[in-house]
Amino acid sequence: MANSSAPAQPAYYDSVGRWFSVVAVLYGIVGMLVGVIVAAQLAWPELNFGIPYITYGRLRPLHTNAVIFAFGGCVLFATSYHVVQRTCQTKLFAPGLAWFTFLGWNLTIVLAVITLPLGITSGKEYAELEWPIDLLIAVTWVAYAIVFFGTVGTRKVRHIYVANWFFGAFILAVALLHIVNSAAVPVSLTKSYSAYAGVQDAMIQWWYGHNAVGFFLTAAFLGMMYYYIPKQAARPVYSYRLSIVHFWALIFTYMWAGPHHLHYTALPDWTQSVGMIFSLILLAPSWGGMINGIMTLSGAWHKLRDDPILKFLIVSLSFYGMSTFEGPMMSIKTVNALSHYTDWTVGHVHSGALGWVGLVSIGSLYHLIPRMFGRTSMHSTRAIELHFWVATIGIVLYIAAMWIAGVMQGLMWRAVNPDGTLVYSFVEGVKATYPFYVIRVIGGALYLTGMVIMFWNVIMTIRNGKVEPVAIPAVHAHA
Repeated sequence: MANSSAPAQPAYYDSVGRWFSVVAVLYGIVGMLVGVIVAAQLAWPELNFGIPYITYGRLRPLHTNAVIFAFGGCVLFATSYHVVQRTCQTKLFAPGLAWFTFLGWNLTIVLAVITLPLGITSGKEYAELEWPIDLLIAVTWVAYAIVFFGTVGTRKVRHIYVANWFFGAFILAVALLHIVNSAAVPVSLTKSYSAYAGVQDAMIQWWYGHNAVGFFLTAAFLGMMYYYIPKQAARPVYSYRLSIVHFWALIFTYMWAGPHHLHYTALPDWTQSVGMIFSLILLAPSWGGMINGIMTLSGAWHKLRDDPILKFLIVSLSFYGMSTFEGPMMSIKTVNALSHYTDWTVGHVHSGALGWVGLVSIGSLYHLIPRMFGRTSMHSTRAIELHFWVATIGIVLYIAAMWIAGVMQGLMWRAVNPDGTLVYSFVEGVKATYPFYVIRVIGGALYLTGMVIMFWNVIMTIRNGKVEPVAIPAVHAHA
């Protein structure tokens, strides 16, 4: 019997994470809907109806910002706030500042929705937002760092669980990437020019761009993987030692891979080669992490039959392994000569985005949301199962269509007659690609349908759930 005179344990502070998790699902639907629209415009260009604000060039950056920073960002805020409290056995540091991150991040998203369709953009991939919004992002991010590291600093256990290493590295690296790449000279409230010029600007942009993938879309989601897969499987991480090796190898190597986006450009050849070599080295830690996650189910494979949330989490790792094999292969200059500027690159990005980031986010949210709202499980397990299969079929249609289209495009563009003239005109390549663009729309629509199913399930879970504070257990555990 517990000692009644013992001090009461404080409750975790989940209010901010609760809101982040719900808006993440909503932003997922919005971002993916815009993605389906721009995919449809590539198949049927007249779908922009001559309206400048919804042309492909305006909506495409809105799509990428919505799915990466609105959907992905809110998932990361929600899960990191959830994980850091449980693994540190302490209440969230500075809850008021945590609410500021919620307001600041959502204001950033609203400003992106306004400015990007208006064509107010810096023109930098994944960093299109203009300088006043960049400043808001930086301030919000500093607040996020204070909340996260403050919670780690006030932990009740000596050990820092590996998920927090990944979340911490992601927070620090994204701050560095954003501040350096967004350095600009403002000329008005809505216009600025990069502080860098020419090939230096391109180099810094793709140092940022690839590490946005490496830290925002990989390291942080690996933090989620290292917490939610063991939790959902009720098994310890397969190898804790491997997780630490995975962490240090990954964060060191990723920083140097950016130049592989600039093969056969004005970038010095040796710099391109460095990017290629580090990209190839990156295969080892990436697959180490994938194996560690999947082997966590060793001895409990039967759980995959009955647990659709585990299906999301484990299949996401399969896509992570596939994407982190494909990426290094595409960084090899001879392969890149075929793949560059084709839809193969689009297929690669989306195998990582939809397959890895999307599925691990959805699986983590399905684990997280009922606990945030005082429920033991989601409203409908059958709806989760349906979501899994609809999303997986959608991914396969999408990426297979883009792989085939990309290889075909590369081969058509480089085909020459004996006299050196091109065998195919560019428009013949576009015509041959058309059926694959239609298949991509179908695949994207299926994935979007899965998100709508999820939103219904989340709303039903919240309506039927009761929010109760969860006391911190007296026995300290890593996860």
